[in-house]
Amino acid sequence: MTLIDLSEVRALATDLGRTTKVVEREADRVLERGALGVKNAMVEDARASHDGHARRFAGSISYDRRYGVGRLGYEIGPDKDRPQGALGNLLYFGSENNAPTLDIEAGLIEEEPRLMSEMAKMLERVMDGA
Repeated sequence: MTLIDLSEVRALATDLGRTTKVVEREADRVLERGALGVKNAMVEDARASHDGHARRFAGSISYDRRYGVGRLGYEIGPDKDRPQGALGNLLYFGSENNAPTLDIEAGLIEEEPRLMSEMAKMLERVMDGA
C-alpha cells in the first residue's frame, strides 16, 4: 500500500487562498491608478481639443469602480449627469452629420503598458511574499 502525504498540498492550498485575497486587494489598487491615468488622459485630450463650445465637457469625465464577486473593473468616461457630459456620445462617436472629434481609446492605449507592468510587479511581490 502506498501512502501519499498531502500536507504540503494542503499548505499550498491554504497559501493560495490567502494569496487570492491579497491579489484582489492589490490588483484593485493597481487598476484604480490605471483608471485615474486613463481618466486624466481623457481630460487632457478633451481640454486640448475643445476650448470653445464644449469647454466644460472635460469636467464631466470621471471613473467609477465596478465590481462583483471575483470581478474588478472601472468605468471611465463622461458622466451624463455633469455639465456637458451628455456631449460624450457626439464627441467620441460622432453623428450622421458630424465626425467624432475625440478618441475614446487613446487614454487606455497610452495607459495599458504601464498598467500591465504594474500588475506584473504586483503579482511578483505577492508571490514572493506567499
